[in-house]
Amino acid sequence: MALTTRRRALTTLGAALAGSAVLSTHAQAGERGRHPRPRPRPLIRAHAHNDYEHPRPLLDALDHRFGSVEADIFLVDGQLLVAHDPVDLDPSRTLESLYLEPLAARIRAQHGSVYRGCHHPPFQLLIDIKTEGASTYAELHRHLRPYRHLFTSYVHGKVRRSAVTAVVSGHRAARAPMEAQQVRYAFYDGRLADLGTAAPASLIPLISDNWSLNFSWQGTGPIPAAERDKLRGIVSSAHKRGQRVRFWATPDLPGPQRDAVWGELLAAGVDHLNTDDLAGLEAFLDARRG
Repeated sequence: MALTTRRRALTTLGAALAGSAVLSTHAQAGERGRHPRPRPRPLIRAHAHNDYEHPRPLLDALDHRFGSVEADIFLVDGQLLVAHDPVDLDPSRTLESLYLEPLAARIRAQHGSVYRGCHHPPFQLLIDIKTEGASTYAELHRHLRPYRHLFTSYVHGKVRRSAVTAVVSGHRAARAPMEAQQVRYAFYDGRLADLGTAAPASLIPLISDNWSLNFSWQGTGPIPAAERDKLRGIVSSAHKRGQRVRFWATPDLPGPQRDAVWGELLAAGVDHLNTDDLAGLEAFLDARRG
């Protein structure tokens, strides 16, 4: 074959191959467009204890796909300030600035939910009242009202679900005014003593208690059979009444003891696993999915 003819043939072949590559690339892009990579699912059982102590309150928990966060509040001169202790109070760190406004912005951006496309169950905002309960709750109700479209509400005997469910914990004097309301934008965090009482899930959707005060097992060796039965009985009783279960004061240092306790909580059906270690719980739950 003459040199010129060979070059022409190679050029033609190269063009054909390049065209095929372009078509293949477009086809692959089209396939990706038709089948976008699924978003990682939110970890609805992951609860960020004392969430406000992370560098970016709320936002760090969302980055780790948590389904629940906890904010402690103090009533100070009509403002709801977020902190763990009075010495840490900062007028710029309000419930509105750290949680209500960011949640509103997030829900707008995600088309009506905290995690796009995930409307059930609602994201949980657990609000732990550190000052006197009745007066602090009254102010909290006023603060939630402008955001009422974001929050699951109780309206004349009916629960209307929305993107976020606020649950009030902490000082127990908040309960009486909440029980008396015909319209409210928050619910009450019960204790194990509330299991099996007349209080309905429309008031108490969550049962929380101190793990270390109710169970001796801290993750070393197998859980005693009696304690496993007790745990599963608690969860079963709560779930039959439409209530969720959470324990605080579970082991939270990385290691086999923490993993063992978390594993038993998951196996029993406990709804919220409590942690300060966002990445650690995320990794644990992701590993259990696979």
